[in-house]
Amino acid sequence: MALVFIDLDGTLIKEKSSERCFFFFLLRKRILRIPQIIAFLSFAGRYLPQYGNIVWKKNKAYLAGLGEEEIMAAARAFVREDILNSIRPEMKERIIRHRLDSDEAILLTGSLSYLAKPVADHVGINQVSATICTAQNGRLDSLPPLVHPFHLEKRQIAKAICQDRGISLTDCTAYGDSIHDLPLLEAVGRPVAVHPDRRLKKIARRRSWEIL
Repeated sequence: MALVFIDLDGTLIKEKSSERCFFFFLLRKRILRIPQIIAFLSFAGRYLPQYGNIVWKKNKAYLAGLGEEEIMAAARAFVREDILNSIRPEMKERIIRHRLDSDEAILLTGSLSYLAKPVADHVGINQVSATICTAQNGRLDSLPPLVHPFHLEKRQIAKAICQDRGISLTDCTAYGDSIHDLPLLEAVGRPVAVHPDRRLKKIARRRSWEIL
């Protein structure tokens, strides 16, 4: 059995940002209101010195003040209505093939756990490591996420999962579409670039990685 790390946005699904689409879904449903927008903008101003140009990826403050149960329900509806038909058929086939080979697939994504888990359930992935937001008394707050598998953090999380299983990252497979997935793709034994962006495609071709 081997571990297979699968990215969500742009890899398992065609959408490049499920979270951005979810943001506008919440706006349409009038779940996001002025306090959430203010919190979102305030986060950017407060944490820009710390996070620089990735501050928007760290910014989950648009959920501040909303109940976790409400967001989980909204996320399930959003995934059902807008995301499931965006799943790449070739990735569904790969997941089936890995399952037949007794590999264990892990959905490893910087997207919200509220979005990642329903997608994982749909395609038969049992383990998810995704962004976990901070909350108090059942309500989300405006602090940086507790867990955010993005860029180097994604590789660190994958390495920790492997250590728990007593295996090496070099024995694993990883699927990714973005240059931000490069640290993880470089660390595994079998990197697969899925509809890669221009920079990742150039690297994948130079290193003879599989391109799907």
